[in-house]
Amino acid sequence: MIDNIMMFLSNLSYDLLALFAGLSLGAAVTSTLMIIAILFAMTADENRKYMDPPPLFMMPVWPLVRLVTFFVGNNLPAAYLNKLDTKLQKNGLSFVMTGEDYFSVCLVFAMVLPTLAAITMASSGSIRPEYLVILALLGYILPEAWVRDSRRKRDREVVSSLPIYFDYLSMCVDAGLNFSGALKQAVDKGPKGAMKNEFRIVLRDVNSGQTRADALTRMAERIDLKDVTVFVSAVIQAEKMGTSMRDTLIIQAEQRLDERFQRAEKMAMEAPVKLVIPLVVFIFPLTFMILLFPIVIRFIEQGAL
Repeated sequence: MIDNIMMFLSNLSYDLLALFAGLSLGAAVTSTLMIIAILFAMTADENRKYMDPPPLFMMPVWPLVRLVTFFVGNNLPAAYLNKLDTKLQKNGLSFVMTGEDYFSVCLVFAMVLPTLAAITMASSGSIRPEYLVILALLGYILPEAWVRDSRRKRDREVVSSLPIYFDYLSMCVDAGLNFSGALKQAVDKGPKGAMKNEFRIVLRDVNSGQTRADALTRMAERIDLKDVTVFVSAVIQAEKMGTSMRDTLIIQAEQRLDERFQRAEKMAMEAPVKLVIPLVVFIFPLTFMILLFPIVIRFIEQGAL
């Protein structure tokens, strides 16, 4: 009888412990979810009405980026944030994110990649700390690689669309508009892209009280391309000397088109040289294998090999 009672009490204690453990786990999970929901609710008021959407590879972690920005990015030194903002502006990404967001993106990827790798390694039973450190460094460098790639794309887009905007500007000036009016028409009617955004910034700077020369100079510093720098210098010089703005724009358009054709010819002449390595590494060995295969098979059949 006593043994039955002891067994009953033992089973009851196990059931109570299991129930208490389950309730504790449920309370911990619920509390964690509530805290996460509260934190994300604090950062849910992001206004991106006048900004471009983040790139696709950042979208899955963007709520976490906003969370880190709210608690960490906004508390960084002003000088460091200004440096990041200038970097984004020079690379044409100021409409995508702020300096606080950029720092948060680097920090989030530096945490997310090793965390996912650690979970995968834990499931296999072995965790390699050196791999986690390498992934953390790669995660921190990944946004920088995206910035450099965006800069290259922006530069190609600016060079290709610049002659088109020169044609718009020259036609509008020839029709009787001044340079500011021609620039506004070019922005309204011109193709979308980086050059349109930059000219829009120039108009915004002029409307805010800056001189046209200062606004164009700032654009040349942001883009940092020879074609744009030469164009800005020619426009400022024509404005100072009082020469015809129409003739200046036409000359600039012709020069940019000539340079575009010269770059295309240069790339066409470099193509045969760039094809040498693929030919030697891939095509020539395969060709020799195809030509020598019947000869080798015949030697094998004759017993020579």
